[in-house]
Amino acid sequence: METSRRRWTVLAICCLSLFLVGLDTTIVNVGLPSIGAGLRVGTRELEWTVDAYTLVLASLLISSGALADRLGRRRVFRLGLVVFGAASVACALAPSVGVLVAARVVQGVGGSMLSPVALAIVVNVITEPKERARAIGVWAAVFGVSMAAGPVAGGALVSAAGWRSVFWVNVPVVAVALALTALFVPESRAERPRRLDVPGQALLTVTVGSSVAVLIEGPRVGWGSPAAVAGYAVVAVSATAFGWVESRRREPLVDPRLFRHPPFAAAVAGAVVVFVALNATLLLNTLYLQHARGMTPIAAGVVTLPMALAATVCAPLSGVLVGRFGARPPLLLAGALLATGGLCLVGVGDHTDLRLLSLAYLLVGAAFGFANAPITNTAVSGLPPARAGVAGGFTSSARQIGAALGIAVAGSMIADTPAARLAQASRPGWLMVAACGLLVLVTALSAPAARGQRKPQAGGRRADKAEKVGAGGPG
Repeated sequence: METSRRRWTVLAICCLSLFLVGLDTTIVNVGLPSIGAGLRVGTRELEWTVDAYTLVLASLLISSGALADRLGRRRVFRLGLVVFGAASVACALAPSVGVLVAARVVQGVGGSMLSPVALAIVVNVITEPKERARAIGVWAAVFGVSMAAGPVAGGALVSAAGWRSVFWVNVPVVAVALALTALFVPESRAERPRRLDVPGQALLTVTVGSSVAVLIEGPRVGWGSPAAVAGYAVVAVSATAFGWVESRRREPLVDPRLFRHPPFAAAVAGAVVVFVALNATLLLNTLYLQHARGMTPIAAGVVTLPMALAATVCAPLSGVLVGRFGARPPLLLAGALLATGGLCLVGVGDHTDLRLLSLAYLLVGAAFGFANAPITNTAVSGLPPARAGVAGGFTSSARQIGAALGIAVAGSMIADTPAARLAQASRPGWLMVAACGLLVLVTALSAPAARGQRKPQAGGRRADKAEKVGAGGPG
C-alpha cells in the first residue's frame, strides 16, 4: 500500500511539471496586448514571445528525453525545473521585448527537459500495464486541463496583476516541484547507457525546428514565397539526412524501423492530428468569442469551460479503458466526438446560441481527453523501458508540431478578416476539425485492441535485442 502511494505521489509531482509546460503554451497569448502596451512593441515582436518558446521546445524534446535516459532522469528533470524557473523570473523582469524573447528561448530549453522526462519517470516507477494506463490517463487529463485553463488563468492574472504575473506564477510552483522531487522521485536511467548520437540529435533538431519555423512563419511570409520554399528545402534535406544517418548507426537516437510498426506510427500521427484540431479550436474560438462576439478574455474562458471539464473527466476514464480494453475503443470514441464537435460549429454565426457552442466545446474537450491516453500509452509501449525518455519526447514533439500546424492553418484562414466576417471565415476551420476527427477514427484501426496490448512491448523487446547485438560495434 505504501509503495503504491509513493508511485502515485511521483505521478502527482511529474504532473505538476507537465501542468507548467502546458499552461505556458497558452497562458501568454492572453497577455499579448498588455505586453505590447507595456513594452511598446507591435504584433510582429509579440508573436515571437509565443513562437520562440514553441520552436525551442519542439526542437529539443526528443534530445532531452534521450539525454535523460543516459545521464539520469531525475537529474535532468531537476535541471529542467531550475532552468524553467530562472527563465520565468527573467521573463517577469524583462525590460524590453528582446530580453523577453531571449528568456522565452531559455524557458523552452527548460520545458523540453520536463514533459518527456517526467513521463519517463512515471513509466519507470509504474510498470504494471493496467496501472500505467490509468496513470497515463491522469497524465493526459492534467495536460488537457493546463492547455484549456491557460486562457482563463491568463485573463484573470492579467486583469488582477498585469502581464508580468503570468511568469511570476511559475516560480512558487517550480520551488514546490523541486522540493518534492528531492524527497520522493527516485533516480533512474537506462541500464546500459547508449552511445551519444550527436549527428542524429543535431539533424533531428534542425528537422523539427525548421518544420515548426515554417509553420509559424508561413502565414506571414506566404506559403509560396522564396523564404518558405527555402524552409521546405531545409526540412526535406535534413529529414532525408536524418533517416540516412540513423539507418546506418548501431545505436541510433531514433530507429527508423519503429515506424514500420503500425501502432507506434499511428500514435505519432494521431498526436499530430489531435493537436491540430485542439489548437485550431483554441485559436478560432478565442478570436471568435472576443472579436466577433465582443466578450472579455475571462468571459470567453468561462464559455469554453466545458472543454476543460470534459478533458479532465474523460482522460482518466480513457486510461481505465486502455488498461481494460486496449487503445482502440477510446480512440474510436475520440474520433467520433471530435468529428461531431467540429460539425456542430460549421454553421457558426455572430448570434449562434451559446448552448450549441458549449455543447461543441464539450464534445471537443471529451475527444481530447479520450485521445491522449491511448496515443501516449501506445507510443511508450512501442519502445523498451530504457528508451522511455525518447518515447515521451516523440509524442511531445508530435504534439508541438500539430499545435504549430493547427495554428498556422487556422490562422491563415482568418488572417486580416474583419470582426464582422470572422464567424463566416472560421467555418472552413471547423470543417478541418471535423476532418481531424475522421483521421483519428482511421488511426484507431492501427491501435492495439485488448489482446494486442503486448504487441508494442514485443516490438520493444526486439529493439532491446537489436541494441544488444549492436553493442560491440562502433557507433
